[in-house]
Amino acid sequence: MSIRLSILSLFLRLVEKPRLARLKDPLEARAMFEATAARFFRSPEDANRIEARIAGPAGPIACDWISRGRPDRRAVILYLHGGAYVMGSRATHRHVAAVLAGHARARVLLPEYRLAPETRWPGAVEDALACYRDLLETGYEPGRIALAGDSAGGGLAFATLIAAREAGLPDPACIAAFSPWLDLTLSQKSLRRNARSDPMLPASRIEETRDYYVSAADAGAPTASPLLAEIPSPPPALIQASRIELLEDEAGVMAEKLRAAGGDVRLEWFARAPHAWHIFCGFAPEADGALARAGAFIGDRIVRD
Repeated sequence: MSIRLSILSLFLRLVEKPRLARLKDPLEARAMFEATAARFFRSPEDANRIEARIAGPAGPIACDWISRGRPDRRAVILYLHGGAYVMGSRATHRHVAAVLAGHARARVLLPEYRLAPETRWPGAVEDALACYRDLLETGYEPGRIALAGDSAGGGLAFATLIAAREAGLPDPACIAAFSPWLDLTLSQKSLRRNARSDPMLPASRIEETRDYYVSAADAGAPTASPLLAEIPSPPPALIQASRIELLEDEAGVMAEKLRAAGGDVRLEWFARAPHAWHIFCGFAPEADGALARAGAFIGDRIVRD
């Protein structure tokens, strides 16, 4: 582990994790995340951004088109940000989208889907599906579209695949998920086993956070918990996760299920990284390296030279 990631993990453990454990208001957590992003997260200097609106089920969905250099304009990554379905935005994840876009040599569509508690499940899924449908209707070939996301956004990427199939839409070319939250029934053993080792997420708050988005009674639905869904013949998938995070088992079990269903799956483990460490790109070399590998994985499947 790099010195920078070691310092970051120590800060998360001593400052951020206790602060998240104390917070009672998801709107306060949202504001704190936005303030942190504005202070510390920076997109690469050569990143390009264009704002857009996509018609959604509850009104226009604000989006960013993000690219670097000379991307293949027929190749696109639909990137779904993390934040436990209660926080996160274009502003918190533009830097991640820009780095991934550069490595994949594609453009990224970064939507601002509706968040809980104002909008509960399946609002986020509906918005992500609307964006995927819009890409198809505006002429993007499904074989040139990738779904990607971190944490809740990683789970939402798989939920979007499931919702697209239910709507009769074709599969994307591939999926890349970083520390994905895939089982909202909270039944995976690593939630307890890694409660102490996870340097960022307080296990004591995960049930409460889940409840803001979806009830325990509905948590087992396929688009709430893709880990519990049947996904026959899935598209190629890359899953990156840490051995010490709360969601460790969700990544491993999902990879096993996708392989058993006939999928081509690449599962990459990181020994000591914090949850969704990709958001620290530009600071931690482990984040930069993970996004470089993810970008190569996606680019190999959607970019045509």
